Amino acid sequence: MSDLAARLRALRKQAGIRESGPAPTGPAPARGRFTGAASSESPGQTARREPTLSAKEPRPGIDLAALRRMAGVRERVSQPRAPLRSYTRDVPGDELSPGLRLLEKRFAASEPPAEFDLTFARLATARREHLLHFDTETTGLAGGTGTRAFMIGAADWHDGALRVRQLYITTMAAETAMLKAFSEWIDPHTVLVSYNGKSYDAPLLATRYRLARLTNPLSGLTHVDLLHPMRRRYRQDWENCKMQTAERRLLRIVREDDLPGSEAPRAWLSYLRGGASTDLIRVADHNLQDVRSLSGLLIEAHGWAAKDALAASLADYKK
Repeated sequence: MSDLAARLRALRKQAGIRESGPAPTGPAPARGRFTGAASSESPGQTARREPTLSAKEPRPGIDLAALRRMAGVRERVSQPRAPLRSYTRDVPGDELSPGLRLLEKRFAASEPPAEFDLTFARLATARREHLLHFDTETTGLAGGTGTRAFMIGAADWHDGALRVRQLYITTMAAETAMLKAFSEWIDPHTVLVSYNGKSYDAPLLATRYRLARLTNPLSGLTHVDLLHPMRRRYRQDWENCKMQTAERRLLRIVREDDLPGSEAPRAWLSYLRGGASTDLIRVADHNLQDVRSLSGLLIEAHGWAAKDALAASLADYKK
């Protein structure tokens, strides 16, 4: 029984179970790592310890890579982190009043005709200096009294160059100041040029002027909306008559890294809530290209009358 008791005591010690009762009086078994059998050394002999493996160390002769493949465990591949975008709330332009900024640029171009033929729009003619190409960026695309313009871009021919001016607000309270500043660019002889402006931009601005209790400067002016002539002329040939389609087909302009107009409301509201100005600046670039393209499309449409007259004369000649 003494040999069996020694074996039980050795098993309890390895399992970490403390024995109760008086300590045994016989010679203590040799202490060491238990490897499956009781220690058989005599009290006078030194216990020989069996080499053991740590749980974290692989057993010799085992291919860990093969085991991972069999278990379907993938190696973790570290992906390079994308560079952090610089955060800034700085906005370009001159501050006309608190929350209202003005951007102005000039672009050299071949001199346009002094007088534009507007028969393509079922109108008469217009002097070059009277033309004002305009476009708005708004807080929504559905319209209504809750939608406001936060940016107004306008281009005109001035001193032999195309001048582009953009007004935009960085606070809600600056809207009235923006509307007043835009009114100063308009006189009774102004001829408005837009793309879908008769259905969207002009009515929206009329609502904002009315809510601000200001006189609407667009009321009663001649308005050339290029969308409708483009549709009449190219609806059978183009996939659609959007402005970017017209500028690509007629002006050979393809926009790169352009923020779509549908993203403009998000960009402005994000800035108002403390976000970066990065996308707001991209909205200004989008608006700038819009009004520049309007001038090019108007020049192209001006030439339609001459092209049609030439085509008609050639058809008569062939007869």
